[in-house]
Amino acid sequence: MQDIVRALSPDLYRFAYWLCRDRSVAEDLTQEAFLRAWANIDSLRDPSAIKAWLMQIIRNEHMRRFRKRRPDIDPDVELDGLDHAYESDFLGQMEMREALAALPLALREPLVLQVLGGYTGSEIGAIVGVTEDAALTRISRAKQALRKMLRRQPATSIDSAKQGAR
Repeated sequence: MQDIVRALSPDLYRFAYWLCRDRSVAEDLTQEAFLRAWANIDSLRDPSAIKAWLMQIIRNEHMRRFRKRRPDIDPDVELDGLDHAYESDFLGQMEMREALAALPLALREPLVLQVLGGYTGSEIGAIVGVTEDAALTRISRAKQALRKMLRRQPATSIDSAKQGAR
């Protein structure tokens, strides 16, 4: 079990973080997933599907917590891995993260599973509890919504200066 925890913890934590956008809650969700998996390992029918099973546990636990209390979203959350990014990349990543956070959970979740988890449409459908076609439709709608939101971003001062010089 230790090998599984070491191998899957980073992916599970990333998924949990994208669901709740809170580090301590994401850590709790990840830990809870492993505890529940350990207690119910006999119910796992296909050992090769353990990652998808753990993702489903995280999703279910998050939904249980979400029903109890709507989380506060802090727009100033510290972002991992951006310490050494160039300013333009940082701004682009911030815009993308804000746009992702603005997506409804039903669209954000399948997209994050595909991008961060590398899951196929059928795996995403199984995790989220919808058909493969519904999962793929949600991913497509999420991408369209992101494109639309990112196109509506206000022009930067550099863009404004360029237009004023014309």
